[in-house]
Amino acid sequence: MASTLFLIRHGETEWSITGRHTGWTDLPLTANGERVAARLRPALGQVGFSRVFVSPLQRARRTAELAGCLTGASIDQDLHEWDYGDYEGKTSAEIRAQHPGWNVFQFGAPGGESLAQVSARADRVLARLEPIDGTIALFAHGQFLRALAMRWIGRDVSDALHFAFDAARVSVLGFEHASDRIPGILLWNADLSAPL
Repeated sequence: MASTLFLIRHGETEWSITGRHTGWTDLPLTANGERVAARLRPALGQVGFSRVFVSPLQRARRTAELAGCLTGASIDQDLHEWDYGDYEGKTSAEIRAQHPGWNVFQFGAPGGESLAQVSARADRVLARLEPIDGTIALFAHGQFLRALAMRWIGRDVSDALHFAFDAARVSVLGFEHASDRIPGILLWNADLSAPL
C-alpha cells in the first residue's frame, strides 16, 4: 500500500506568470521554469520512488524529465489540470468582473469541470494508487493536486481553496500515524529547488 505521495507541480509557464487559468491548453515551460524544474533533481533523486505518474500535458512531463523522474513514468490522463471551460486563459480579475467572488473551488468552471467531477477524478487516482507499495511521485498541476490532497485527507475539494501550491513546488502526503493509517499532509508547497 502506498505509504507516501509526493505531489510535484509543474514549473512556470507564460500563463502562470500572468495568472491566466491554464487547464488543457498545452503550454511549454518558460526558460526559468526549466531551470527551476532541473533544480528539483538533487532532492527528488534521493527519494527512491517506487512509481512515478505524470499528467499528459507537456508542462508536467517536462518538469518530470528535468527533475530526473520521467524514465519509467506512466502517463495518467486523470492527472490533467482542472478543465476551466469558458474561463480557460482568463485571469481571476477578468472572470470576477463578470462573476464577482468567483473561485474555482467554490463554483467550478462553466463549460468545464464541476467540483464533483474533479473530486471523482481525484478519487479515481487515489484508488489506483492504493495497492502500490512504497513512495509515489505525481507530476501534475496546482489546482488538481490541491483537490487530490483534500480527498487524501477525506475533505471536500472546496477546502483546497485554503492551500496555495506554487509552480515547481513539492507537497507530501502520508500518514500521521503509520500504524493507524491516518492520512495527513506531511509537507506543503515546499521549495526543494534551492541549491543544496
